Amino acid sequence: MTPRYGDPREPGRRYRRRAGAYAILLREARVLLTHQSDPHDEFQLPGGGIEPGESPIRALHREVLEETGWRIAPQRRLGAFRRYTFMPEYDLWAEKLCIIYLARPVRRLSPPSEPGHSVHWAAPLQAARMVGNPGDAAMIRAALRALLV
Repeated sequence: MTPRYGDPREPGRRYRRRAGAYAILLREARVLLTHQSDPHDEFQLPGGGIEPGESPIRALHREVLEETGWRIAPQRRLGAFRRYTFMPEYDLWAEKLCIIYLARPVRRLSPPSEPGHSVHWAAPLQAARMVGNPGDAAMIRAALRALLV
């Protein structure tokens, strides 16, 4: 069963399932986060929605490049979680299925091409405190545990 983080499903509200691929990018004991200024001002793991017909890995590469400007090398799937949220940019209540990958940033190709995004590096425990949702924070802590084993 996929764990849920954040608010529970609201009774009577219709949610659309939206799968997404997200990365925990580690380099020199730092985690790369993206800051999104609009529609919500928050730090988050880079990544986003998987388009119809697109594989999660392809979506991961595309979304990370758009939001950070970095080319990456995925290492492994770390886990997944579910969360219920309103997505104002799509005017949509979503049941998000967030698939998290541990990856390595390989090369910075450009600044982020996604409007309102900027790149920030943080120590892992600081990154877990900075992100805007508890699922991202839990996955950062899980990545640290996995790396220490």
